[in-house]
Amino acid sequence: MTLILLYLVVLVLVATVLFGLGSVIFGRGETLPPLPRGTTATVLPASGVTGADVDALKFAQVVRGYKTSEVDWALDRLGRELDAVRGELAAVRAAYGVPEEDLGDEEEVSATAGDVRTSEEP
Repeated sequence: MTLILLYLVVLVLVATVLFGLGSVIFGRGETLPPLPRGTTATVLPASGVTGADVDALKFAQVVRGYKTSEVDWALDRLGRELDAVRGELAAVRAAYGVPEEDLGDEEEVSATAGDVRTSEEP
């Protein structure tokens, strides 16, 4: 009986030492405070959104999925970026007289530096 009691005492001492050592090495485990209301960790660049930016998007999770306001913001931002890029593309096509129906969605368009004309060239 004394042997079992001795094993239990040694077990408790070893567990206490390991817990104390782990607390010193890894810290006390405090959690970060929550973000203030009205702020989010979801970010996109001001312009020039790339595929990597979209892949890196993180949304806060709530009980029923993702936080709707963050997803709506990201979709609105991406929609504005797409509209801006398509507007620039339409302006370039208009400047060079390339009709939009000439280029299909599945066709690849490639150009070398010699193929591109600037407005200064005749």
